Amino acid sequence: MTANRPAGTALPSIERRRFDTRRRQLTVTACDRITPAMLRLTLEGPDLADFQSLSPGDHIKVFVPDGAGGTAMRDYTPRRYDTGARRLVLDFALHEAGPATVWAMNARPGDLLEIGGPRGSQIISGPIAQWLLIGDETALPSIGRRIEEMAAGVPVTSLVAVPGPQDEQRIETAARHRAVWVHRTDPADAAPLLAALRDIALPPGTFVWLAAEGGVVRQLRAHLLEERGHPKEWLRASGYWVQGQADATEKFD
Repeated sequence: MTANRPAGTALPSIERRRFDTRRRQLTVTACDRITPAMLRLTLEGPDLADFQSLSPGDHIKVFVPDGAGGTAMRDYTPRRYDTGARRLVLDFALHEAGPATVWAMNARPGDLLEIGGPRGSQIISGPIAQWLLIGDETALPSIGRRIEEMAAGVPVTSLVAVPGPQDEQRIETAARHRAVWVHRTDPADAAPLLAALRDIALPPGTFVWLAAEGGVVRQLRAHLLEERGHPKEWLRASGYWVQGQADATEKFD
């Protein structure tokens, strides 16, 4: 028996749904700097009539100029979408100056953006008593969307590292949400998140979702599994980016 899972308890499940993918041409209709470290773009267009995103962990591809005459592709989470209104919202974390960030910072209403996907969704369900969502600003679009979409009264704690108090976001939700923010200077330093995580309880039935820089995720995952004895089946971890490597991710499951 694992420490955080009583004998006989059913496990959470991850249902994978695949979609036919195609590229969509969208128009920027609004650009909003919601915090110093986060830029929100609203995109609209008839190509969104059949857009699907069934999980807050989904990713689409955005296609932008690479600065050398070619095209770069980068992954972003659909922050919100409304197929009826043919509208999609994307949040761009401004933690580095890659081609997608540069494009987003220079975008203006009327500009065009081509996207692709998502290829599919991974829907987490099952006997989850509460959630713990951990990440940095790159994971905040997914964390914010998941909290907003939770049913009324669902217990959820978010633990998010951002550069400073001005980068904290207010998330509107019917869930029973506790927000824990930590402020850090180095996004590849796991220490601030680790210190806060040690003070957060992990009762049975807690599903942990974790995404940040790859090395940070590795340390937090080891703490949860090895030091805290949290069951691996109750943890989903991803390195959304890797320090010093362009367009790199790291998978842990």
